Amino acid sequence: MLCYEIFNYKKIVIIFFLGTLSVSAFFYFYVYKSHRNITTETVAFSLSAIQLHREFMNDSEANVKKYADKTIETYGKITSLDLENDAIVLDDKVFLKMTDKISKDLTIQQTIKIKGRFVGFDDLLEELKMDQCIIVN
Repeated sequence: MLCYEIFNYKKIVIIFFLGTLSVSAFFYFYVYKSHRNITTETVAFSLSAIQLHREFMNDSEANVKKYADKTIETYGKITSLDLENDAIVLDDKVFLKMTDKISKDLTIQQTIKIKGRFVGFDDLLEELKMDQCIIVN
């Protein structure tokens, strides 16, 4: 009888241990996913900053769903440079947070093409937001 109780106790401890291990592994791999590398991803959409902004002015809700978290290539004229925060604004419409330091060779009114992840649309400022951006040309 004592042998039977010890066997059940060991069985319960092993099942509890395996269950805890399984749940822990699930949460670890769920929370600590590998980060995306935008530079190697293929572009889902390619259009000018003005075209992109125009789409959002027509129907922002549908386009947020269309472009959300997608890799986009956009181009236009630089209207603002923030070297300290590594940010660029294209055509006063698209705010771009760069991955790397911005080159001091860039100038206002220079036309560039950028690839990055679409983050969202700010209704108040009527500005599109992208991050993890890199300069393509």
